[in-house]
Amino acid sequence: MLGILLGLIVLMALAYLGWSIIWVAPIAAGVVAVTGGLDLLDAYKDTYMGGFVDFAKAWFPVFMLGAIFGKLMEDTGMARSVAVALTKLIGTKRAILGVLASAAVLTYGGVSLFVVVFAVYPLALSLFREANISRKLIPATVALGAFTFTMTAIPGTPQIQNLIPMQYFQTDAMAAPAMGIIAAIIMAVGGYFYLRWQEKKLTNKGEVFTEPNDKNMMEVEEEDDPNFLLSVLPLLTVLITLNVFGWDVVAALIAGILLIMVLNPGKFKRFISSMNKGANGSVIAIINTSAAVGFGTVVREVPGFERLTELLMGVKGHPLISEAIAVNILAGATGSASGGMGIALEALGSKYYEIAQNTGISPEAFHRIASLSSGGLDALPHNGAVLTLFAITGMTHKDSYKDIFVVAVLIPIISVAFVILLASIGIL
Repeated sequence: MLGILLGLIVLMALAYLGWSIIWVAPIAAGVVAVTGGLDLLDAYKDTYMGGFVDFAKAWFPVFMLGAIFGKLMEDTGMARSVAVALTKLIGTKRAILGVLASAAVLTYGGVSLFVVVFAVYPLALSLFREANISRKLIPATVALGAFTFTMTAIPGTPQIQNLIPMQYFQTDAMAAPAMGIIAAIIMAVGGYFYLRWQEKKLTNKGEVFTEPNDKNMMEVEEEDDPNFLLSVLPLLTVLITLNVFGWDVVAALIAGILLIMVLNPGKFKRFISSMNKGANGSVIAIINTSAAVGFGTVVREVPGFERLTELLMGVKGHPLISEAIAVNILAGATGSASGGMGIALEALGSKYYEIAQNTGISPEAFHRIASLSSGGLDALPHNGAVLTLFAITGMTHKDSYKDIFVVAVLIPIISVAFVILLASIGIL
């Protein structure tokens, strides 16, 4: 138990310092292996790399195709076209809602969180400037739309955080729709009203829009963008083929990619570059998550894991509580929703599936709680998406992290607690 705790501390501390999890995770796994009585070399070559390779084998196609889909949406202007149309529809008087809706639609359509940040930021600048709202709220507004309810809660979302639990619980992307919808409403509505409250608070203090130092991304170029109706078709294709026709997510993403190409014949010269960049970017993403899963595989092999399992399974109340705690803590330790959930489910997924079979609690409920819980403590200050968001918007942790914490950490955790409460009293 002490070795597992030390391993987690090493993983969290080094990740917080900004060190790559690709080599930090094996070191943390080595701490767990040595203190757990395992042979260090065997633990790395066989146990760690076994978990690493198994996850990469299962999920690399999804990571790669998802990244290519998002990059093509970005480079053809389709992502920007969707965002511009939504913000125009909602209007500048509701700037926060416009940015939130744009980020949410793109994320739910399967566009990578990182691509969404780049696509939405110029629009956020324009809307916040016209509405005279402090730029301090832009990071939290984008985070609410991209890093929360569309990532983990709304049934059918093609984001990886909703897909990973499928292999552990024999479920599909629509698992536990009532749970997901209720949690999504809490996150979206709660986060939106919090941001509006902060807007009024900052305005009353005299904190309004100021121009950014870096003006490279200030202008939105719409001349070359496809029509909105055409631009939204690839997003709908992925969602419908995945959730209505029951296609495998790989086939759904391929269909979306092909449709983007068919609808943008005049931009074919960009396709190879976009696909190369998307594929190259996906390699880092899959290796990061696989490294975290490898750590979880080593944890599962040491004797202390049995004690850890007993402690988690012994948490009083509904079994979903222990799952939520495990996934949240590990997502926070790794600074990654998919990585933390991967560790937790690699180590404990079979136990929770067994509980589902023996207690009558649906595996779909365990799927949804795992997904929801991955989107809580993952957004601590060392999270990669949070750091990217600050880099793009020019804000700092001091400027904007408090608001990100409320909308992307605190409110999502409250939503998980609420749906577990409903499940424990038999409403869900």
